[in-house]
Amino acid sequence: DPQYTQYMFDRLSVNSGVAGTSGNICATVLLRQQWSGFDGAPKTGLINVHGPISKINSGVGMSIYFDKLGQENTTVARLHYAYHIKPGGGVGTLGIGIYGGLTSRALGNDWIAVDPVSDDTAIPDNGTSASGFDLGAGIYYTTPKLWVGISSTQLPETELVEVSIKNRRHYYAQAGYDWQLKNPKFMVQPSLLLKSDATSTQIDLSALFMYDKMIWLGVGYRTEDAISPIIGYQMQMGKTKNGMLRIGYSYDVTTSELKNYSSGSHEIMLNYCFKIVKPKVIEIYGHPRFL
Repeated sequence: DPQYTQYMFDRLSVNSGVAGTSGNICATVLLRQQWSGFDGAPKTGLINVHGPISKINSGVGMSIYFDKLGQENTTVARLHYAYHIKPGGGVGTLGIGIYGGLTSRALGNDWIAVDPVSDDTAIPDNGTSASGFDLGAGIYYTTPKLWVGISSTQLPETELVEVSIKNRRHYYAQAGYDWQLKNPKFMVQPSLLLKSDATSTQIDLSALFMYDKMIWLGVGYRTEDAISPIIGYQMQMGKTKNGMLRIGYSYDVTTSELKNYSSGSHEIMLNYCFKIVKPKVIEIYGHPRFL
């Protein structure tokens, strides 16, 4: 699965339990250029949309991401559903979610191969592609200040024979907290994301410093990989100010041995959330006692 430095704005694609739990309709776009300086370096794009269905205590969503790495192109589409529970009747919401989707992988034909790999049957002469079923599940709990979740993607570990690729099951744990400081204009938002495929494990740690609910500055750290400055801005939108537009940028400063070859990674985030508010109905009626 692809990785994002601004993962705190993309909780849905790895955890279906997130769908609709904020009570808002949200759309997110993430664009990532990883390891600039390499030929064929990873380029990733993600689109998320999700929202609540209050009448049935549920949420639905959709995730689509595109990933290009050298001669390999991956497209993943997922449809999410979450059932919402209010534990103890409190302010928090528990989302129990599942997704079904499709994973497609294609290999190009612009290979430079020398003996003996030039005779490797796993390297297609004219390019090839394959697709297979994808399934995942997750549990997510959120309050106005806290969010935490556990999930898994690629549960079937579908084997795509035509491209000699087998999808690996991934596991995730995520959490974050909004810590309001004494000065109401300042807030700190720490978060973490743990990801593993049961062979290797990586942890993302981040902290955003929010000023006046408008501008944030922060830093992220990914184990054995990068340190990442993060900056962003948000503003209320709409006539009733019930929408919020966010834009963010992060830059990964590579800390592994790749720093000798890569000039880092760039990532742009765009997010918009709004709530549908039913207009108040003003009833007017006549009565013989009041003229």
